Amino acid sequence: MPHFVAEFANYLKLFANFLTTPWLFVTLAIVLFFASLKYYRVWTRPRPAGAIALACVLLFLVSVTDHNFRKIVTQPDNVPIMAMLYIVGFFYWLSLRQAAINDERIEAGKGPREQDETNDRVHVWPDLVYIEFIAAILATVVLTVWSILLKAPLEQPASLTRTPNPSKAPWYFLGLQEMLVYFDPWLAGVVLPTLIIVGLVAIPYIDRNPKGAGYYTLKERPFAIGGFLFGFLVLWVLLVFNGTILRGPNWNFFGPFEEWDVHKLVPLTNVNLSEVVFIQWLGTGLPKEWYIREMPGILLVIGYLVVLPPILARTLFKSMYPRMGFLRYHVMIMLLLIEFSMLIKMYLRWTVNLKYVIAIPEYFFNI
Repeated sequence: MPHFVAEFANYLKLFANFLTTPWLFVTLAIVLFFASLKYYRVWTRPRPAGAIALACVLLFLVSVTDHNFRKIVTQPDNVPIMAMLYIVGFFYWLSLRQAAINDERIEAGKGPREQDETNDRVHVWPDLVYIEFIAAILATVVLTVWSILLKAPLEQPASLTRTPNPSKAPWYFLGLQEMLVYFDPWLAGVVLPTLIIVGLVAIPYIDRNPKGAGYYTLKERPFAIGGFLFGFLVLWVLLVFNGTILRGPNWNFFGPFEEWDVHKLVPLTNVNLSEVVFIQWLGTGLPKEWYIREMPGILLVIGYLVVLPPILARTLFKSMYPRMGFLRYHVMIMLLLIEFSMLIKMYLRWTVNLKYVIAIPEYFFNI
């Protein structure tokens, strides 16, 4: 490889590592997510979608030539996660493509495409069962070949004197492990996952729009579909990606082309909101009484969960509030605020090293 080409490739790798800085990477992902929903009729067309898919494949093939990136993605337990990212991307495109076609048909007065397919329906037996049987055979063949080519990621028996670094949970728990960095275990392991699951399940009952039942659409149900996709893609798949690709030894962040150096030291001075207010801003010591010490955080949380909902009802959700009513609106807005509080807490940790908004170790209560 010519010298100038190697230098240019190194600059691209450094730029890619910079783009995966946590706060910047998540911000770009959120912007890209909302842009994909807004312009779904444009990029889901065959030519733009094909160009995007080709670019993603070429980007992966070029990235694999880097030793550090290849070492991460070729680990046996990381291969299915990389495959999952491309599979999720494909079905995300497929669903929005069908939604774009139906929305264009509905605007033209033709109705969704699924209504025209009622005459082409087939019986479960033998047509559907035959297709499912063939699919099961193909899946069995793929899993058999996979198990032969990739060794199971089994390690040595557990030892107190040798702990894996990084020590990672299974891929389906990497999102929870990532949340444990920013929240106490009772929040990250119990409360937040439960609320996320309950919130995603409750979307059809909160948004009782009858349209979109039985056919793909986005224009007729943007809030329900966008809210579900945001919770799944941004707050789950993205966290799994972070825990797999970007988290290295000592659970530090590493760029995709950065070597996993176990001696990397990240200077962090985590502070609580009470320390910022009383020590940095007011220049005094922390009060001894916990209710005085944590009063700024308590007021901030109360304002976020109690004062903000009525303000949003009169501004951002002004058109939705009369249609949803008092109870459904407040259930919806509480779930949304708790969902976004995860991102807010992550940004505060990444930017100003804020550990807890409310820290009451006397009662083991930290937020």
